[in-house]
Amino acid sequence: MKLPVRLAPLLALLAVGGVADAQDLPFDSYLQLVAAKARAEGASESAIRMVLDGLEPNQRVISLDRGNLSSGGSVSGFPPLAPYIASHNTRARIEQGQRMYAQLGPIARRVESEYGVPAPILLAIWGHETSYGAVKGGFDLPGALATLAWEGRRRDLFEAELIDTIKMVDRGVPRSRLVGSWAGAFGNPQFLPSVYLRLAQDGDGDGQADIWNNEADTLASIANYFRDAGWRKGQPWGVRAYAPNSVERGAIESNLVSPVCPRVHIRHSKWMSVREWRERGVIPQAAIADDVIASLFEPDGPAAPAYLLTQNYRVILEYNCSNYYAMSVGLLADEIAR
Repeated sequence: MKLPVRLAPLLALLAVGGVADAQDLPFDSYLQLVAAKARAEGASESAIRMVLDGLEPNQRVISLDRGNLSSGGSVSGFPPLAPYIASHNTRARIEQGQRMYAQLGPIARRVESEYGVPAPILLAIWGHETSYGAVKGGFDLPGALATLAWEGRRRDLFEAELIDTIKMVDRGVPRSRLVGSWAGAFGNPQFLPSVYLRLAQDGDGDGQADIWNNEADTLASIANYFRDAGWRKGQPWGVRAYAPNSVERGAIESNLVSPVCPRVHIRHSKWMSVREWRERGVIPQAAIADDVIASLFEPDGPAAPAYLLTQNYRVILEYNCSNYYAMSVGLLADEIAR
């Protein structure tokens, strides 16, 4: 896939933004540009050909991506948390997680000891992402990423992920294994290629980081992600708490504006030590040290369950920036650990 001379000026234009949309090029020509960029980043010719040859635009992927766009309108209020938890943390999902925790015993304990992240948290991520490996996606990964990059709405993101997919093949990942979601995530933990290259782990010492089929590699890779994101060993993600009506909600509002996912973080109070929360009448319903810094979260209002969230909750948000997701992961982990 040597870059034709006639495409060299177009490559230069793309590099400086001279072509407004990758769809201004035929799909095959765009793939030639991707090949040139991958080659410049050290990818082998065999990996480039293995990943890019024979790809065609996938209109289903484009349709799903456009259907995923926000309407742009403002939404007042937030949907209640309780129905979300009920639909995601089903009895079947909880019991399967408990069975896996028992079956994986020594592996789970070893990974937890090495990375400092509780095994139930790792299993809860696995359960939410792919139902413990049952639903990993059926889209050809290179085809989906190439389509999304060529379509152009988020070309910088998906083009980089496509090139990283080529690098995965250079690292030894079989082309046949490159199957995942329409948005480019794959394997048991639904990593993107860039995350795989940076954080995937060989959990059993066989020389591979097989997050598709290997349980030890899957748990170690999720644990490495959490450790990299700043998980604090020995702290819970959060605990349920009793927050009486006497707590003045206006006085505990946070005036910080998060640069990432502000709509998620705006729902959390200011951060104080658990000791300070106790002094205000907020009583944790599970073990948590008094010196731990926590934020009060009342997802369904003052009359519903409240939670004191720690820094580790924010680590879960690094995986998926949604209070509904992070709460369901934390609560599922608690159920798995019972």
